[in-house]
Amino acid sequence: MHIFKLNKNQLEQLNETSFQTELEIQKITESNLDEIFNLEYVKSQLPINNFRIDTLAFDNESKSFCIIEYKKDLNFSVIDQGYAYLSTLLNNKAEFVLEYNESKDISLKKSELDWSQSKVIFVSPKFSKYQKQAINFKDLPIELWEVSKFDDNLILYNQIKAPEISESITEIAKGSEVINTVSREIKVYTEEYHLNQVPDEIKEFYEKVKDRILSLGENIEIVPRKYYIAFKANTNFVDIQLQQSQMKLTINLIEGELYVFHCRFLQSRRVTVNLPGSTWILISSPILKPASCSQRPRRRMKGARVR
Repeated sequence: MHIFKLNKNQLEQLNETSFQTELEIQKITESNLDEIFNLEYVKSQLPINNFRIDTLAFDNESKSFCIIEYKKDLNFSVIDQGYAYLSTLLNNKAEFVLEYNESKDISLKKSELDWSQSKVIFVSPKFSKYQKQAINFKDLPIELWEVSKFDDNLILYNQIKAPEISESITEIAKGSEVINTVSREIKVYTEEYHLNQVPDEIKEFYEKVKDRILSLGENIEIVPRKYYIAFKANTNFVDIQLQQSQMKLTINLIEGELYVFHCRFLQSRRVTVNLPGSTWILISSPILKPASCSQRPRRRMKGARVR
């Protein structure tokens, strides 16, 4: 990958430099967990049983723990180590909750967490082709992120994503007690998971709304969660919950910041309710018409009903 700096209309290529140690990567990442992963820092170098977890983080959106490990070695197995960490997490829930409570000076209960959305993130300057191929499963609660450093203190984090695949990790790991035990409790939620639970007309409606959302920009990412499908730029800006006869869209805007546009792509009854920090729109009788939408705001919404 070539990275350039623009200087008076001239491009200057930035040279890639090396991280001296895993600890350097860890310090940079821990200081910027929210900016990189939207995670909350909990603890460094946490000893649990025979492991020492590099970074323990918490996902406030899914209410689940995330274990982050930093590697410069290309020979480790992402599957074996990832599931070993997850198994340790599930077998020591009370200890992880205690660490969080002591770190944040609050009282969080085990029952308030969603253990099914726990995951492991490996961060490394480079992964081997075998390590990248190892994550080619649809239900793998493991992520690989490559981190690079360039001149002018430029740092680049890039997630290694699996291609569109359908095979389950449990299908090829039937003989692994650890993988099967972890997989019974930890789930990786997909669009397919949500779409399989609703009628065809809701599926069709979702696909059309999704296409409209993705057309807003090239950096929009789809992140399926347990109860909804999130659309993210830097953070979630729309969440979609699929139901049997309707869809619920949560627009993450501060109260009073939602504009109603002259849009004719929805021919349906809409009820809009403003909540602190977000707005949700319940859409029923989903019928799409050819889209036409002017960008001129008609009026500012602030706690209103729209029919």
